[in-house]
Amino acid sequence: MKTKAKIKWTLDVLMTIVLFFLLGYQFWGEKAHEWIGAGMLVLFITHQVYNLNWYKSLFRGRYSPMRILHCLINALTLAAMLALMYSGIVMSRHVFAFLPIQGGMALARRLHILGSYWGYLLMGLHLGLHWGTVWNAVLKKNIRHRKYQIAGIIISLLIAAYGVYVFIKRNFLTYMFLRSEFVFLDYGESRLLFLGDYFALMGLCIFIAHYGAKLVRWAGTGRKAGGQ
Repeated sequence: MKTKAKIKWTLDVLMTIVLFFLLGYQFWGEKAHEWIGAGMLVLFITHQVYNLNWYKSLFRGRYSPMRILHCLINALTLAAMLALMYSGIVMSRHVFAFLPIQGGMALARRLHILGSYWGYLLMGLHLGLHWGTVWNAVLKKNIRHRKYQIAGIIISLLIAAYGVYVFIKRNFLTYMFLRSEFVFLDYGESRLLFLGDYFALMGLCIFIAHYGAKLVRWAGTGRKAGGQ
């Protein structure tokens, strides 16, 4: 993996970790939540700077099904992050309190919920689209034996299955579609359980994107073969 690609991947992972901490508001409190959010803003801007070439290339070349999938996930992730950043600044009582912002709290609260829940899942899908690169660059070099690779797939399936359970248990659909504008926070919840649940949910998103991308590539290859 090239240096620039490593930096981009590192930024993706850091943003995902930070978003995980933002979702755990009940553990850190309001002030820490805002400072972590400010860190997310810095990472987000840095990420955009490192991806300027991607924006420049949007109107060049042919759009294959795989490229369309990448663009769709990237565009949705960008929209979720923008909603999260904007709403966080509007609602800020500490870090950005100096800004002369008046009103808009109700809209900002809705956008913050949408940005948080959609953003976490979309970041997982975004990581999953690049998982093959990481697998080839890091994991395959260290796990050459086939039985370990099979074991890795089985473990991935188990994590993804638990991720489905977490998605249902934590009422993601409720917040993703604003069926409730008030997020239930369990202040007595174990941090270890929270970590495990959201790790599994991220694993589910990576699993879906990684193998979904394989399916898209396979379908595209099949069409080309059929056309010939």
